[in-house]
Amino acid sequence: MGGKMDYRDWEILKVLYHQKNLTKTARLLFLTQPALTTRLKHMQEELGVKIVTRESRGVHFTPQGEYLVHCAEEALAHYEKIKENVQNMSNNESDEVVGTLKLGVSNFFANYELPYVLKLFKMQYPHVEFKVVTGWSRDVTQLIHNKDVHISFVRGDYGWRGLSKHQLFEENICIASMNGIDIMDLPRLPRIEYRGDYLLKSVIDHWWAENYAQAPFISIEVDQVDTCKEMVINGLGYGILSSRVLTGIEDLQKIHLLDQEGNPILRRTWMYYHTESLEWNVVKAFVHFIENFDWKDN
Repeated sequence: MGGKMDYRDWEILKVLYHQKNLTKTARLLFLTQPALTTRLKHMQEELGVKIVTRESRGVHFTPQGEYLVHCAEEALAHYEKIKENVQNMSNNESDEVVGTLKLGVSNFFANYELPYVLKLFKMQYPHVEFKVVTGWSRDVTQLIHNKDVHISFVRGDYGWRGLSKHQLFEENICIASMNGIDIMDLPRLPRIEYRGDYLLKSVIDHWWAENYAQAPFISIEVDQVDTCKEMVINGLGYGILSSRVLTGIEDLQKIHLLDQEGNPILRRTWMYYHTESLEWNVVKAFVHFIENFDWKDN
């Protein structure tokens, strides 16, 4: 092996670190064990440090070796990103839409909207693959700011400075119950509370503070909005939820939250992306597809 360390060496370090065994590593990388040992020896000579020591239980990495593994993982991830970007970039000879699209998606959108969207997009562009990361809208906004994803779908008006955005739809926030509700009685009635996105929670808390002097009677606390919905359907109390969560439930009483001026309090869902990423065919095709998508009102 000549002078400089290369992609293959980084790969060897990464696999060896996880396997801690020369024979297994050689097999996984389709090398003979002597070839693997020689490459390790060359790396150590080139760097002038010991990377690994061999022990009866397998291979042990020195502190310098541990550091190199960390660098190897970064280098390989960087290489993957470069490869992906090059493959995704517009090619003058071909406008074929191929590549991997990374999406950051709020939990609700991932469950209720995304599967159908991806199904229709795949019918049009069968050669596109997806990596989808889901989470709270606040975290998903961070992903797009850090450029860890190409496009994010966010519920609520989170910080979008420096990003391009497109509004998908807006929803009412509703008090929902299977039993008749008088809005004046709300503080005395059992409420099902769930861990929502903190922006939604602050909107609901603000509305409550403007309308009632006493705190709500929280009867049941749950983790997920879907669990809250099921509790409401089973008549265990009322919930305050976005209208798209409540689509298709029969006999449900819904009262829209209104602000002090009598306007409905709305929750918006956005697509965020970086304008420069439109240079990539796959991003451009997806953004265009979403901009023209017919979001049925729920």
